[in-house]
Amino acid sequence: MGRRAQPSASLLPFSLGLVLLYFTAGITVRVAEAQQKTWCIAKPSASNEILAQNLDYACSQVSCAVIQKGGPCYYPDSLVSRAAVAMNLYYAYSGRHAWNCYFNNSALVVQSDPSYGSCTYY
Repeated sequence: MGRRAQPSASLLPFSLGLVLLYFTAGITVRVAEAQQKTWCIAKPSASNEILAQNLDYACSQVSCAVIQKGGPCYYPDSLVSRAAVAMNLYYAYSGRHAWNCYFNNSALVVQSDPSYGSCTYY
């Protein structure tokens, strides 16, 4: 029988380096994901009935003064726009958890800031 090849002494540090790289890369990705700000908006395809319910619910939980007449988010004067602002206010107030942006499957979590003009999504 032939002799078994012995692993090289330099293989161990290389292997440990790969393991360390794997774990630190994973941590970096998780930290970057945790710092990514998200917003909750209404699905444009949601029915007016559902959007009205979402608007009523969100505004019963948080102040919706920004979408009242004269507020920075009143225009455009549409149900989908006002519902989106109200739903995002609720989402932000509740800690930006995906489950706080479900609204009976009529909302989306987005990574692009939907703010416009003087209307700031928080």
